[in-house]
Amino acid sequence: MTERDVILNELAQGLRPMSQGMAWFDALDPEGRSAALLFLRHHCVQARAVVEDGAESIRRAGLRPTHTPAVLITRGRIDDQLGKIASLTPRDERRKAFQLLVAVLAIADGRRRERTCASGCGHWWHRLTTAD
Repeated sequence: MTERDVILNELAQGLRPMSQGMAWFDALDPEGRSAALLFLRHHCVQARAVVEDGAESIRRAGLRPTHTPAVLITRGRIDDQLGKIASLTPRDERRKAFQLLVAVLAIADGRRRERTCASGCGHWWHRLTTAD
């Protein structure tokens, strides 16, 4: 467990406001932002995100359907699209990608919690209770 993983999971679970998440993301150097997006992508895949999560993720992230990450999430295999979103390079697109991937993680992990972890699990991130 790293500080980054705790922050990302707190954001996805609504335990930390997105404004703090955006400030944290913006404070990272370019390599740190890339790493955060790649880890978010990995967490989304591990939480078993599905194509149907796209529309709700766009809504939760507050993106317009025409924003590049929003267009990508609705096109094709989810694993491939998450990788493309995490690889966007313009600064503005990376910020949108971060918001969208947090929303995807929130939806996919929320579903996992309801379906497979409701009666208990060993996932440390399902025991988070407050943001620092």
